[in-house]
Amino acid sequence: MIIKENTGEKVSSAADVLQVLSAMLATESEIDREKEHFWVLGLNTKNAIKFVDLVSLGTLTASLIHPRETFRLAVHRGVASIIVAHNHPSGDTAPSREDIAITERLRDAGEILGIKLLDHVIIGNEGAHTSMLEKGYL
Repeated sequence: MIIKENTGEKVSSAADVLQVLSAMLATESEIDREKEHFWVLGLNTKNAIKFVDLVSLGTLTASLIHPRETFRLAVHRGVASIIVAHNHPSGDTAPSREDIAITERLRDAGEILGIKLLDHVIIGNEGAHTSMLEKGYL
């Protein structure tokens, strides 16, 4: 499901990603806000957003993520890079072992496809977020 297309907004930090996705999450029903969401932001060569795609809407504690679905729209739209993000409804933004493993898997898939994974941002409550890039996982 494509949520936004060609917004033109530039992202230069995890805080920018947080701002875009928090606004989108706020428009959802209270029940859906309590589920994990996994988004892909497709970026052009100047880091302007070409699309935001909700790849997976999971449960309270998990989302199903696979490189195939993550990169599908990115390949189709010919973006230069992507940023992925997901929320932790618990509010705790500490990356789990699964978060670290999928980040590494998506990075490797992106290298094969020629689409760079710039960051994986975990969103918590009240502006809390963790950048996997800043934590050294990318």
